[in-house]
Amino acid sequence: MALLSGTLNGLFGASPIKPLQEHMSRAHECVIGLREFLEATLANDWARAEAAQGKIADLENAADELKMEIRLHLPKSLFMPAPREDFLELLHVQERIANRARDIAGIMLGRKMDIPVNMADPMREYLAACTATSAQALKAINELDELLETGFSGPEVDLVQNLIRELNQLEHQTDVLQIDIRSKLFAQEKDLPPVDVVFLYKIIDWVGDLADAAQQVGSRLQILIAR
Repeated sequence: MALLSGTLNGLFGASPIKPLQEHMSRAHECVIGLREFLEATLANDWARAEAAQGKIADLENAADELKMEIRLHLPKSLFMPAPREDFLELLHVQERIANRARDIAGIMLGRKMDIPVNMADPMREYLAACTATSAQALKAINELDELLETGFSGPEVDLVQNLIRELNQLEHQTDVLQIDIRSKLFAQEKDLPPVDVVFLYKIIDWVGDLADAAQQVGSRLQILIAR
């Protein structure tokens, strides 16, 4: 924790935005980790899945520690055109991404969930789309430095607004994929154990939550710009 605190102090010394960007980066790493986890579960390689889940849990713990340090160290008065509460709300939304990635891996490993064969490729595509949405949110957050330097005005605002529009389009694509994969599950419900069906729907929804939270990162960023 002392090392993390020292690192955080260094980040704040350079810019109050840096820790928020670092937190989003760690949250996105949790999402990236789900790809290896999913491939392991599809192969029924539960030892490999457990290792992948452990990495995601470690990343989520690191993001959680950073979140707590940010809350403690973020100044109550920042010389920027946005109140402290807006940055804390942004942090909260980013936290949801890391937490949901941890939840997905945890419940799938705990139940050793078996994804139907005809849903494997759609699930890969769905997760990839959600990961791309998270990556786009990170890309937008990484422009916060430039926004701060320009006083949240000028061409930089247009750039970030375009990034957010692209983010919204990516999130819409995940909605379309979610509808498709849910329809595939619905078509075979009667052939699967009812409890498995319930948890499969939950996982589908939770993977979608990754993209939803990423989109909300963009929405919070728009609020910062508007202020």
